[in-house]
Amino acid sequence: MAQKILIIDDDTTFLRLVVEVLTGQGYEVFKADNGMEGLRLLFAQKPDLVLLDVVMPKMDGWLTCQRIREISDVPVIMLTGIQHAEDDIVRGLDYGADEYLFKPVGNRELVARIRSVMRRIELSSSEKSERELTYSDGFLTANITERRITVNGERVKLTPREFRLFAMLIEKAGRILSHRELLERVWGWEYTDDLNYVRIYISHLRQKIEPDPALPRYIITEPGVGYYFQEPGR
Repeated sequence: MAQKILIIDDDTTFLRLVVEVLTGQGYEVFKADNGMEGLRLLFAQKPDLVLLDVVMPKMDGWLTCQRIREISDVPVIMLTGIQHAEDDIVRGLDYGADEYLFKPVGNRELVARIRSVMRRIELSSSEKSERELTYSDGFLTANITERRITVNGERVKLTPREFRLFAMLIEKAGRILSHRELLERVWGWEYTDDLNYVRIYISHLRQKIEPDPALPRYIITEPGVGYYFQEPGR
């Protein structure tokens, strides 16, 4: 059965080209030119991935992404025409996006990124842990097997990509993971040169789990190398 992709974008030229490319790759593609219609199709078609434009009439990409996250964990790739807009990337993470692409995007890159996101989601759901992977210290509690994270007694919602990154750090607690290793294991080999991704996602993850993100006690930076998960008190 073909995987389903929902494209939400008001650029008719872009829509036509992307539908042609993705259909040619064997995907079943649905399209909407605004957020409201996109949400309706999300309910009706239950896509495997959503491509979501930022700037749209009626309901912009930010609000649409937020609404999607209220009802679904489907991977969301946001599309923006503003190159290297770090504030946009961080804002997208706030609303639950998994990935960013900057317009214009080449056909090969678009397909490669979609495949990478889907592959990582499939690997994440198929991986079986030989032991229950947990961590708890009274402030932070993580049950990776059950995908449950609580901070100071409150449940914390992580996007699929944030969760995979956090799970990797906990699984390898105490061991420094290089930027490239994290990129390859969490994002895929296609991303090993995008070092900025790791920094942005780590910063965002710290905002969600650290008592003081400016002085992290769990996710520690090894300057020039990477990051590691520290169990306080050890």
